[in-house]
Amino acid sequence: MIAVLIVLCEVAFWVLLAAGLALRYLAKKPRLGAAVLLCEPLLEVVLLVVTAIDLKNGTPPDWKHGLAAVYIGFTVGLGHSTIRWVDARVAHRFAGGPPPVKPPKYGMARAAHEWRVAARWIVAAVTALALLQLAIWYVGGNGDASTLQGWQQKMLLVIGINVVIAGSYTLFPKTDPRAEAEPKPEAESEPKPESKTLS
Repeated sequence: MIAVLIVLCEVAFWVLLAAGLALRYLAKKPRLGAAVLLCEPLLEVVLLVVTAIDLKNGTPPDWKHGLAAVYIGFTVGLGHSTIRWVDARVAHRFAGGPPPVKPPKYGMARAAHEWRVAARWIVAAVTALALLQLAIWYVGGNGDASTLQGWQQKMLLVIGINVVIAGSYTLFPKTDPRAEAEPKPEAESEPKPESKTLS
């Protein structure tokens, strides 16, 4: 049941997103569209409540309960940025909005961008870690929590990977090949003194 609910929540996320943006830009009803988009967090609340009830009823914790915690965590960390990403493109395509801003490619600007991306993934993983730990405490010593602990290890791996990626852009920033190809201006040579000829 939990696995089916996770799939339904994911489908409902995109349905609500499409409906909210359609109301905002196609139907010209921005307030109603915003109201629909604000319903997105309710999906995670429903999934959290159902998962807690399932564990409370004595169901042994397994991969589905861990996946539910991970899904909620990643929705918290990445859901808002996903909505903004889609919103910018729909606004540009259907409402004459500005073109979406492309991320920088080189230098410390790219490193800062990578840290912002990493921060969102880290928030997602930390949220999932907290929910998994709450589930472990909730089950207590009456159940096997090894599956939930396995999910926690995966979330730590997600954090480590993102820190390594962002750190690599900081320690080894990419340089713009066009800047390297531009010839450096040569220093102007001092004018030679004119030789005096004897008349």
